[in-house]
Amino acid sequence: MKMIDLSVPLSPKVKEPTPPSIHYHSHKEGADQAVQHLGITHDDLYQGKAWATEDVSASTHAGTHVDAPYHYGDVSEGEKARTIDQLPIDWFYGDGVLFDFSEKEKGYEITSDDLNEQLEEMSYTLKPHDIVLIRTDADKQLYQPQYAFCHAGVSAEATRWLINQGIKVMGIDAWGWDIPLDVQVQNYKKDPASNRIWDAHLVGLEKEYCQIEKLANLDQIPRRHGFKVSTFPVKIENASGAWARPVAILEA
Repeated sequence: MKMIDLSVPLSPKVKEPTPPSIHYHSHKEGADQAVQHLGITHDDLYQGKAWATEDVSASTHAGTHVDAPYHYGDVSEGEKARTIDQLPIDWFYGDGVLFDFSEKEKGYEITSDDLNEQLEEMSYTLKPHDIVLIRTDADKQLYQPQYAFCHAGVSAEATRWLINQGIKVMGIDAWGWDIPLDVQVQNYKKDPASNRIWDAHLVGLEKEYCQIEKLANLDQIPRRHGFKVSTFPVKIENASGAWARPVAILEA
């Protein structure tokens, strides 16, 4: 069995609009805590040291994460939108299907025709609960200033089509699932009647689904299907999303 890490780190160095902050506590600071709370001295501890810990302050949408339906709005399919801790665990492990749009330019909007064309090339038909992965190679610019605004994205029409095929979880190796927000705003200002900001995300108001955002290393998956994906989100109560450590699993 071969496993491929599909995640980016939670790191303040990443060039996303809302990066996390991390405060690292040393083994000496851990010893100070032990002395304070346990009624011992530093001499009682091995080498005078104890535990190292970290304090992380981060949006649930920093780093590689899963968006819950509640992220898109408070209602989905006419019901109260579910948060990340309310979703079925079996959604997050399944057969992976990889679509490659790494040659497309910034702002290219992927359609269902594009997806169907690649499915024909793969000789594959999507089935319910496949986990769809969209490769753009935006992860290669993770530490560059333009990272959040450099990618091809998925249209609302294609998102709706995927949901209608029974897909519950779909992901992309870019900062967002839609085309970059700066392009969305430009399009909206030119033609408000035909353009809706955050359009693909808002499909989640109509139909329940989850996105994985900020994937990585999709170029390392050696085949387009015939592999498993595990992408279990952290169980954060009442949250609109949660960090995840997606992995592609291939039989050797």
